[in-house]
Amino acid sequence: MKQSLNILFVDDEPDFLETALKRLVRRGYGAQSAACCDEAFGVLETGWPDVVVLDVMMPGKDGIQCLREIKQRWPEMAVIMLTGHASMQTGLRGLEYGAGDYCLKPIELDELLEKIEIACKELNG
Repeated sequence: MKQSLNILFVDDEPDFLETALKRLVRRGYGAQSAACCDEAFGVLETGWPDVVVLDVMMPGKDGIQCLREIKQRWPEMAVIMLTGHASMQTGLRGLEYGAGDYCLKPIELDELLEKIEIACKELNG
């Protein structure tokens, strides 16, 4: 595994994205954002991200739909579901469709990074 992971955040909340990306870059991670699923596909097609942190509630395709398409096109991509509209059912659905884990907003950055590292190790050995 690479020393520093490239993390793609897919979320429609610009304040959350700006804060999360700044904090990740300060810690030495590569970080980019996408405001919707279709924008995320454009980044995924470049092969840049190692992991996707995907919000469940987004305009257009929701996070579960987006997760299913990601796993169809990039089955080895680590995906962490993130939601402010917490429900155990949504998290479990994400796991059924191949997410490595799920988190509830707000989440501490250290906890999210731990889940990202674990999901990447599980997929990449």
